[in-house]
Amino acid sequence: MDKNLPSQTNQSSDKLLIILEYLARQPKPVRLQDLAAECEMNPSTALRFITALQHRNYVAQEADSEKYYLTLKICNLAQQVTSYTNIRSISLPYLHKLSESCGESCNLAIENDQMIVYVEVVKDFTKTLFTTQRIGNIAPMYCTGIGKLFLTDYTEEELDQLIEGHPMIRLTENTLTTKRALLKELEQIRKDNYAFDNEECEIGARCVAAPVRDFTGKVIAGISISGPSVRMTPEFIQECLPRLKETCQIISELMGASQS
Repeated sequence: MDKNLPSQTNQSSDKLLIILEYLARQPKPVRLQDLAAECEMNPSTALRFITALQHRNYVAQEADSEKYYLTLKICNLAQQVTSYTNIRSISLPYLHKLSESCGESCNLAIENDQMIVYVEVVKDFTKTLFTTQRIGNIAPMYCTGIGKLFLTDYTEEELDQLIEGHPMIRLTENTLTTKRALLKELEQIRKDNYAFDNEECEIGARCVAAPVRDFTGKVIAGISISGPSVRMTPEFIQECLPRLKETCQIISELMGASQS
């Protein structure tokens, strides 16, 4: 048996990727029969994968010819990867500097599919107690500092869609669980240009977060300082806040934002 062949459990994923790559190479829409032949699948199997891609808006079909073509949604995926990869490389030295200055963990996160994804975490390992963020971890938007920053760009309709897809479940006694409470906090965040997670996601952990913006002023990432609530006191947060905001402003300017 060829060890390079995909395992049985991975064959479906492999076939889906074969179809995506084939469509990406085509200069014009193609018939199902041609696609199936070129991808070495029977038409019913190819149609099953094409239907799944259509459902996710990665593939569309011409109304008159019923031929298939790849949409530009795939470009959006590539743009997201490029965007946060650039932000990671640009932000990393500043995250280290901020962490050394404040003596706490500093985190860089982006939004993906209405969730927060941590793409860089710099910890102060001299501390025996620190928060549990890891690169790749995901978290809800309504109860995290960085998540709330992204929500300041949401319309009320988009916020309703978020709550419908990701109900505001109470994770701790401090978690916001109503749209009204969240709207009130988002109004204050827009004025302050920073946000808190006051033990809303995890008891014993606090964070303060500030936004990274692009040339349009849109929030494209957030940076947070996080740590145990016994160290992240209101006084400590106010002491670190100017350095956090300065760091985010520098990175925003490097990402094309105007100077404040």
